[in-house]
Amino acid sequence: MSTTFQASSGPTKDAAVAAALGRSRKRSDLILRVLSYGATAIGLVLLASILVTLFAKGFGAMNLSVFTEVTRPPGSNGGLLNAMVGSLIQVGLATIIGTPIGMLVGTYLAEYARGSAFGNVVRFVSDILLSAPSILVGLFVYQLLVLPFGGFSGWAGVAALAIIIIPVVVRTTEDMLALIPNTLREAVIGLGAPKWKMIVTVCWRAAISGIITGVLLGVARIAGETAPLLFTSLGNNAWSTDLTAPMPSLPITIYSYAGSPFQDWIELAWAGALIITLAVLILNILARSVLRK
Repeated sequence: MSTTFQASSGPTKDAAVAAALGRSRKRSDLILRVLSYGATAIGLVLLASILVTLFAKGFGAMNLSVFTEVTRPPGSNGGLLNAMVGSLIQVGLATIIGTPIGMLVGTYLAEYARGSAFGNVVRFVSDILLSAPSILVGLFVYQLLVLPFGGFSGWAGVAALAIIIIPVVVRTTEDMLALIPNTLREAVIGLGAPKWKMIVTVCWRAAISGIITGVLLGVARIAGETAPLLFTSLGNNAWSTDLTAPMPSLPITIYSYAGSPFQDWIELAWAGALIITLAVLILNILARSVLRK
């Protein structure tokens, strides 16, 4: 008895249905492409208009006294030297304090707390801090350091900025360490090295470019923060490097000068905004260069 097998050619293809589906897909693709290009064009136009306005007004107000003179009363040809120095001090100290804390927390999450309940809680809190409005951090530090110690201070501003930069470094450190293959860790442990030494000499070294990128991005974020400094270091129109007293900063000075009725102060505000923009731009370029290497 022989059995004959007939090859099945599958379901028959309806040319009209196929053509209709093809036209529908092309329409959907065209609509989505037009919307994407339109949204991109709108974003680029808005960004370009902001940058053109900023550079036009900022360069027009830029002169040597901006970098050599402290802030003075209206009409006195003052500059922004004290504000820039105050910002550098506060941002620098915040980075020095926040970076090691963020690196250690990120290392704990990546190397010691994988899958643990406590690690998930720490990661959740870090993500909340990463997305929390900076003004809430300022209010928290105001209650913690300003009210109990009887006044605004540079240290309070440093603490607020450090709290903001910590979750950025935590997230970057954890993500960079997670990219390192486990076989590399196993090889080092197999040679008899303790875990802490494996982390310091191998994992950190392999992830250092990404960690540095996260630090630079964190610095770029806190460099232009205004809200937390309003509740902490407050600002100072005189030359001051005393961290126990109100301290000047560039974002606070821009905020104060931009809303003033005096033309020379408004021009200084534009110059300060351009300085911050260029600083953030340089930091982002450095971060991308480090990441590319």
